[in-house]
Amino acid sequence: MPRNCIRETSAKENEIFLWKMDPPNKERRSPENGPSSARTCCSSLKMFLVALSFAYFAKALSGSYMKSTITQLERRFDIPSYLIGVIDGSFEIGNLLVIAFVSYFGAKLHRPKIIAIGCLLMSLGTFLIALPHFIIGRYKFETSIRSSVNSTSDLSPCPVRSSVLAAGPSASSVPSSGCEHESMLSMWIYVFLGNILRGIGETPVQPLGISYIDDYALEENAAFYIGCVQTISVIGPVFGYLLGSVCAKIYVDIGFVNMESISITPGDARWVGAWWLGYLIAGLITLLSAVPFWFLPKSLPLPERRLAKYSPERTSFIKDSPLLEHKYQADEPANFLEMAKDFLPTLRSLLGNPVYFLYLCITIIQFNSLIGMVTYKPKYIEQHYGQSASKANFLMGVINIPAVALGMFSGGVIMKKFKLSIMGAAKFALGTSLLGYFLSLFFFAMGCENASVAGITRSYTGMESLYKVDSSLLASCNADCQCPETNWDPVCGENGLTYFSPCLAGCRTSHGSGIDTVFEQCSCVAVGNHTASAGQCNYRDSCHRVFPYFLALSVITSFIISLGGTPGYMLLIICIRPQLKSLALGFHTLTTRTLAGIPAPIYFGAIIDTTCLKWGQKKCGGRGACRIYNTTAYRIAYLGLTLGLRTASFFLCILGLVVLRRHVRRQEHNTLANGGTAAGELQALRKEENNSCNSDQCPQTADYDPERETRL
Repeated sequence: MPRNCIRETSAKENEIFLWKMDPPNKERRSPENGPSSARTCCSSLKMFLVALSFAYFAKALSGSYMKSTITQLERRFDIPSYLIGVIDGSFEIGNLLVIAFVSYFGAKLHRPKIIAIGCLLMSLGTFLIALPHFIIGRYKFETSIRSSVNSTSDLSPCPVRSSVLAAGPSASSVPSSGCEHESMLSMWIYVFLGNILRGIGETPVQPLGISYIDDYALEENAAFYIGCVQTISVIGPVFGYLLGSVCAKIYVDIGFVNMESISITPGDARWVGAWWLGYLIAGLITLLSAVPFWFLPKSLPLPERRLAKYSPERTSFIKDSPLLEHKYQADEPANFLEMAKDFLPTLRSLLGNPVYFLYLCITIIQFNSLIGMVTYKPKYIEQHYGQSASKANFLMGVINIPAVALGMFSGGVIMKKFKLSIMGAAKFALGTSLLGYFLSLFFFAMGCENASVAGITRSYTGMESLYKVDSSLLASCNADCQCPETNWDPVCGENGLTYFSPCLAGCRTSHGSGIDTVFEQCSCVAVGNHTASAGQCNYRDSCHRVFPYFLALSVITSFIISLGGTPGYMLLIICIRPQLKSLALGFHTLTTRTLAGIPAPIYFGAIIDTTCLKWGQKKCGGRGACRIYNTTAYRIAYLGLTLGLRTASFFLCILGLVVLRRHVRRQEHNTLANGGTAAGELQALRKEENNSCNSDQCPQTADYDPERETRL
């Protein structure tokens, strides 16, 4: 028996040898079950990789779909951008509630089943987000356009006395009792709570999944496997944004209203797509991703080659653990109270690592920049370059996101092929980040002029530039009409100016219906036949010329920056002790989402709100969503904040590189001084095993091939 072979050795050697002979799944190898155990390990690791990749795909799809719907939610619930930031940040609030405990205690429990429970919660939260659509009623928007030629309504665009513009496809007005009911309960609260539940469910997927792979894969393959999983997580947003693009083209109340009565197009600022439909689809996909994890084991057989392949650099970071005696504490039964007592000392030990602490500070700042930029990038494309929400989401999905996926995958391949050391990975990540930063400065030169809107960015004569915030839209040409100034119902005059409404354009009559309506006798349109057509003017020819260059530069910078993603992430894993791995990954996710994921969308949205020139008004009173932005101010605020945060992070990057270099040199010196104690002990132990256990005494090792356990 194996135990007889080591009876005369030391207690420490006994423990190590028993650990090697009795792997974490408690299965002893024998001539009968050795190869079978290796094959089982290999297939189980493959299944876990596939299951984790699908879970990453599902959570990334639903998360990116949430970001693709921010303008739809903004218009549907008539709320400003900062409140959209609160909704988006609620996902991180859910993470904050449980991530530290899931990462610490989850590593000592059944990790695959905890991930499965998380996927179920994510699915439930996604369904909850879609719930308001089924209880809020039909969407109504301001319009003075007849829904059809046969419509009996004959409202003059320029009423002699004050009146209320027809709302939505029908001219029905909203009774005050409905407003009282609406004021008591804001439907966006359901979206807020559903996103919190999504955040709680997503918590165990990353820290427990990544640590599981790193525990049971060969060290030289771990970076490649993690790179593959991270790549799949970036492919998820491709489908998320494409789903957002498809749903944004579909009217929100499709199937419940006559589409011929809808007088607006997807490019209109009042258009709301079928945002709820994508959440139902994403929730179903997330529900399916939970299934495989219920059939996976708590642990896998440990590859023996893991003992021999710890690099000197990594071994030097694993203080007081040269023989990995705590490596698989996660598989040992532990008392809950004892684990709780160890939590604070363990966290203190983790934060005492200067490399980890600086890495944490750098990623917090860079994640603020990244999350704010990604959250509002579709909206930036819409507002700055005059694209529809559907096209903005489509471009994000098919152009920008694949570049990020390719960059992350290439980073993992480069690290595996060139076998980058700790310092090599750090320098590579910093270099790619700097190059992407300098290229991003060219975005400032790719600007567009503001929309020409009478009374807001241009005078009614069209000659003078104005930038008035919520100013009066009345002028001498429309003074007799007594127009409401809050209803956004744009028309395009023959003079190329966009007017806030037909009434404010001074139009007296109209003919046609729907989007083909033409308004006549418009006193503010002082050229031609004094006519105006429904919708905004297509005024941004220069924007259409510069937009392809913006997309090309966006793809290049995204690829270059994401190249350093996987090496940078592996730096986080390499520089910590194995028994702290799950806690380190979980605490890193906790802090970045607490200090970046929650506040970044809120203050980015609040700063974007300051560039609004004209706010809409809710049907029951109060400020609604923004209708027109100052394009120049929007560009400076959005890009300036994004690049300003990254500038600040580079100062910490330089400091972190210096600290890491000193730490590596000190540990290398200690390793040389000690004569490679850890490697020597392992080699001596292996030699003693070979001498004391021949093929008759230890038959279970004869057919055992550790490489077959984890090779995919």
